[in-house]
Amino acid sequence: MNIPTKYDAAQVEAKWYQYWMDNNYFNSEPDEREAYTIVIPPPNVTGVLHMGHMLNNTIQDVLVRRKRMQGFNACWVPGTDHASIATEAKVVAKLKEEGIAKADLSRDEFIAHAWEWTHKHGGLILEQLKKLGASCDWNRTKFTMDDDLNRSVVKIFKDLHSKGLIYKGYRMVNWDPEAKTTLSDEEVIYVEKPGKLYYVNYAIEGSDEKIQIATTRPETILGDTAICIHPEDDRFSHLKGKKAIVPIAGRAIPIIEDDYVDVEFGTGSLKITPAHDPNDKVIGEKHQLEVIDIFNDDATLNANGLHYEGKDRFVVRKEIVKELEAKGFLVKTEDHMHKVGTSERTKAVIEPKVSEQWFLKMEELVKPAIEAVLKTEDVKLVPHKFVNTYRHWMENIRDWNISRQLYWGHRIPAYYYGSGTNDFVVAETEQEAVDLAREKTGNASLNFADLQQDNDTLDTWFSSWLWPISVFDGINNPENKEFKYYYPTNDLVTGPDILFFWVARMIIAGYEFADEKPFKHVYLTGLVRDKQRRKMSKSLGNSPDPIGLMETYGADGVRAGILMSSAAGNDLLFDESLMLQGRNFANKIWNGFRLVKGWEVSDTIEQPASAKTAIRWYEAKFQKTLTFIEDQFEQYRLSDALTAIYKLVWDDFSSWYLELVKPEYGQPIDRKTLEATVAFFEDNVKILHPFMPFITEEIWQYFSEREENEALIISDYPKVKSVDFTILEEIEMTKEVISAIRNLRKQKNISFKESLELSLIKKEAINEEYYALIKKMCNVSQVNEIASKIEKALTFRVGSNEYFIPFAEQIDVAAETAKLEEELAYHKGFLASVQKKLSNERFVNNAPEQVITNERKKEADALAKIAMVEQSLASL
Repeated sequence: MNIPTKYDAAQVEAKWYQYWMDNNYFNSEPDEREAYTIVIPPPNVTGVLHMGHMLNNTIQDVLVRRKRMQGFNACWVPGTDHASIATEAKVVAKLKEEGIAKADLSRDEFIAHAWEWTHKHGGLILEQLKKLGASCDWNRTKFTMDDDLNRSVVKIFKDLHSKGLIYKGYRMVNWDPEAKTTLSDEEVIYVEKPGKLYYVNYAIEGSDEKIQIATTRPETILGDTAICIHPEDDRFSHLKGKKAIVPIAGRAIPIIEDDYVDVEFGTGSLKITPAHDPNDKVIGEKHQLEVIDIFNDDATLNANGLHYEGKDRFVVRKEIVKELEAKGFLVKTEDHMHKVGTSERTKAVIEPKVSEQWFLKMEELVKPAIEAVLKTEDVKLVPHKFVNTYRHWMENIRDWNISRQLYWGHRIPAYYYGSGTNDFVVAETEQEAVDLAREKTGNASLNFADLQQDNDTLDTWFSSWLWPISVFDGINNPENKEFKYYYPTNDLVTGPDILFFWVARMIIAGYEFADEKPFKHVYLTGLVRDKQRRKMSKSLGNSPDPIGLMETYGADGVRAGILMSSAAGNDLLFDESLMLQGRNFANKIWNGFRLVKGWEVSDTIEQPASAKTAIRWYEAKFQKTLTFIEDQFEQYRLSDALTAIYKLVWDDFSSWYLELVKPEYGQPIDRKTLEATVAFFEDNVKILHPFMPFITEEIWQYFSEREENEALIISDYPKVKSVDFTILEEIEMTKEVISAIRNLRKQKNISFKESLELSLIKKEAINEEYYALIKKMCNVSQVNEIASKIEKALTFRVGSNEYFIPFAEQIDVAAETAKLEEELAYHKGFLASVQKKLSNERFVNNAPEQVITNERKKEADALAKIAMVEQSLASL
């Protein structure tokens, strides 16, 4: 068998991924096995892979591959999200480059361009996930705009509307002037920004008196419809019932009273602009004030903006300040830090705007979802710390603004048959809309051409909240066998940033539409940050290209590196050196494999005693590690599980076990030991396969001729057995002896070829069986148990036992004595500094307990080293 000297990741990854695909190992169909189901958090259809996707999908693949090997019917459903705002923005930008404005296109024409864009650029991210090794059932790939998913969305809209939970209303909404659509409260990010506070005088009608207000948005003065004072503020009591004149506009507006005003804040009086501030809108409704909207949808001023019509709001802000100053209205300006609402998607500053929108009542819908997480724990959040975040959001929930002023997305299935606000029907099909409209109007001749469908689309999350149900067609066909078999799903892996946007809403939908939780566990990964703890972003230039990383370090190397740097639920501090560590680990495994495959085997030689002991020890070590790994998986501590496997393979297997059983140079190995070693190697690659699937499959297939039904990806995962802790403890002591002898050889420049004799004064029991390991690993000719110390010998202590190696003539006693005396002086000096600290009563009383513990350990270690050096000097 011609095994390559170097591991070629690119060639191996392409070969085995195609092999897995060709043999349908990722495919799942309902059968008699227990299902294990994960639905992918659908990335934006036109998105590209970033480090957050890498972390999230690596974790999902680890979970799925392990369950597949454990005999579950593992089903990982992939798919993409239509991402209304993001995709529409890209299409608008693309059309702009071609000299086409969205406003010049009909809805159908724009939708055609959007589909063209989606077909051209969509799905790239799923192809990139294949390079990562994602073992999704690609035959099940879904898109949130697929016909069956669209039908699910329409059906749910109709259901909620018929229950009286969906309604239309004029509300103050968050308006994104760049995307030209409303946003839900959760899609608005508040950013601390420096601004100005402008103090402006308003003249009192019919007098020379003035009243002063302060505002951060002087452009909205043109929309003012009242000045508000506190009813018990004596400073302004004489102004009750009077009117003020709006600067520049010259309109007379009433001075009203309301206890909403904080007399201690600012000037004690407020300008009221009901069209452009949520609090002002509440006061305006209470006092029945006029509403004057001064903005167009793109945040330029409309005709109510007078001579500023057509200009951008921020341009107007600068110009109106100059006009107010020139006309004597501006009193003063102060610097002011305040939080500004910005669009999560476009980063545009949000404009509060009164608009007719569609809303979903949430108060009753959330109750089962609150109980499932906070009381019964039917749905468990991992880490548990996110439960409080969930509680805060769910217990303070507001009605969900579900309509968006976009073309791309699920169009609202409301059909208008008249000009009135409520002259509409909600229907799943065109024919149903006609039938309902005829029934409602009594007009039997009415047809579809007489109806006008609502122009708005639904919030993207209104389709993705159904994802775990709709991918199995559980809305349209709730009795189908796939939905009954795969739902509820098992694990959801996602980021905490969409805990409310998506996770909470899926839980709400699960109980409302399927009467069951959508998943059992939610593992919330941390965010990927750079070493300076900054979030990865293109603008900062700190986000590496995942495809480039995989080309450099191999998919296995990147998977291992990214997981080893990601503690459960905590932010991942990306460090490219960990990708290198992952690649080096792959090379270490490959070199160990080549070593074992290179041994000649003999059926005639006896199995050495050292090999028998090594096999017993590694079996126990493997089982102890496997037990630990299983516990870590239960807690979703995948990083700790991988680290344990890394140490097992690198330290215990490669550095110790293989050295213990390795035959002498040029000599064969006995068959029993080789078979045990190959079995161990195969178990190692089994537990490593979920994390590093490519190199493990390659090694597995090299070890033996395998049929398609014997591939590693579907092999049996090792079972936990009892652990022989006695041999583990005893071998640890033996390893200490071996390490001490090796260190002495190194320090004294004693060649490994030179055989040594070891003697010990045994005060602590040590099994003579382990002498064979010491002899093999240290080239020790014999081990003698003695009663008294040997003169002229190198000495060391392990536990209570003292060990002696008589030194040969070439050791320079004078030089060795000088070296040891220098070492002794250093240790005594170090001990004195530690004891000085510990004798300081103030230090001992005030230092943290752990610091004191560390210092006492340093003292004990120093005393032990001093005793050892003094013993060595006595021997010399």
